Amino acid sequence: MDHEAGEDRLKALVKILLFDVDGTLIRAGGAGRKALNRAAQRLYGKKRACSELFLAGRTDLYNFGEAYRVATGKKTTRAAIETLHREYLKHLPHYVRAAIRDGSYRIPPGLKTLLKHLSRDQRVLLGLGTGNMEKGARIKLEPSGFNVYFLFGGYGSDSFHRPSLLKRAALRAKELAREPFGPDDVYVIGDTPLDVAAGKEAGFKTIAVGTGFARWKDLAASRPDHLTRDFRDLKKWLSWFGLE
Repeated sequence: MDHEAGEDRLKALVKILLFDVDGTLIRAGGAGRKALNRAAQRLYGKKRACSELFLAGRTDLYNFGEAYRVATGKKTTRAAIETLHREYLKHLPHYVRAAIRDGSYRIPPGLKTLLKHLSRDQRVLLGLGTGNMEKGARIKLEPSGFNVYFLFGGYGSDSFHRPSLLKRAALRAKELAREPFGPDDVYVIGDTPLDVAAGKEAGFKTIAVGTGFARWKDLAASRPDHLTRDFRDLKKWLSWFGLE
């Protein structure tokens, strides 16, 4: 293979782009936290069970377990988490609709344009890399219209640990990809230092975006491969993905 053919082959390699949900793709006015608080209250009689917990960047398995522990004072079990999860899903749509009504459901600047462009590029597979369990993630994303872009992902139901769920997402991408890809072709896009740390531990590229819940200085200190305020500079984003 000559040099020019080799470059063409490299350009043909698929890019796997794994987007976090809360704070990255959308902001839902705290719908998840409110629904979890409501679920814990209904099941265990404990008000605001997770109001003082730091949930951003963690998995639902972890968050639900912590809410159960706070609400009951008991050790968490997988069965308890599943019960809480089912109750949570009953209340989540209500709080998402409430966020739309009060204007706190938001989509970051530039994101619609970027996703539309990426969805048309056959070198790209768009996936979710989120601590949300899949049903919850889809409920939160529904008003944005973004669900159609994300055919696979790694979810909070896959693991307590974000690096593991990101690796699971990459394995699912292999079943869909027409071309081979390596760790350097997988990008984790998130809004917290925990997203960056998980992407690094999984061996993937990381992009931190200041659209969510973390302080800018903390995002910078997490040392992602790329750091940006939002999604507005399309040319910059495409260059980071090697899609110029």
